[in-house]
Amino acid sequence: MQKIRRLLATDLDGTLVGDEDGLRELLRYYEAQPDPVALVYVTGRHRASAEELIREERLPDPDLLITDVGAAIFEGTGLVEDPDWSARMSQDWQPDQIADEASGIPGITRQELPDNRRVSFYSEGPEPAGELRERLRAKGIPHTFIFSSGRDIDILPAGGGKGEALRYVTEKWVEDGADILIAGDSGNDRDMLTIGHPSVIVANAQPELSELGAREGLFRASRPCAGGILEAWCHFYGNPK
Repeated sequence: MQKIRRLLATDLDGTLVGDEDGLRELLRYYEAQPDPVALVYVTGRHRASAEELIREERLPDPDLLITDVGAAIFEGTGLVEDPDWSARMSQDWQPDQIADEASGIPGITRQELPDNRRVSFYSEGPEPAGELRERLRAKGIPHTFIFSSGRDIDILPAGGGKGEALRYVTEKWVEDGADILIAGDSGNDRDMLTIGHPSVIVANAQPELSELGAREGLFRASRPCAGGILEAWCHFYGNPK
């Protein structure tokens, strides 16, 4: 794949997807640009679920797909898994031990997933999630712990997450000085919104992102979903022609 000069990296549910009118407006704007804008979808969904959503919502095929909250990266028209990132995510990964630590905590229910790239749970509020976090710390199990939307726990290999996966992508495939915009709406987007590139929090974002203070390069849109992405792109890179 050629080096990317213009890039939108966006969460799917509640960010790119969620407002049909705004989505079509954004896509028309990108189609009219003289220079192409590469698309990176960064999602908590696993690959099959992400591909299903792409079909249902008639989304353009992505140049890169980051799934499982950053545990896997797929590239190109065939969405071939990146072997180097896969190897990195396999180091010291102990999904069975993580599941064992969670099994005795009231208020935690394991999510059914097609593989063990990540281990995910539903938590009845922050207290059970906090107990699991402390258990994993006490046991010294290498991991990345993400709690979002007041109930979702995603546990990834150490060094995982949307932010680190996107940092890897930009270092490998994106030109220095490229136009980049990162878009998100919930707590599992927090680390990618703060890696240092221009970013947007869409207007319908979860309250947990209100905790992010004002910072250079972080735009808070007045429009929801894809309309907010367009608003931010124009803020950083120019108005529609």
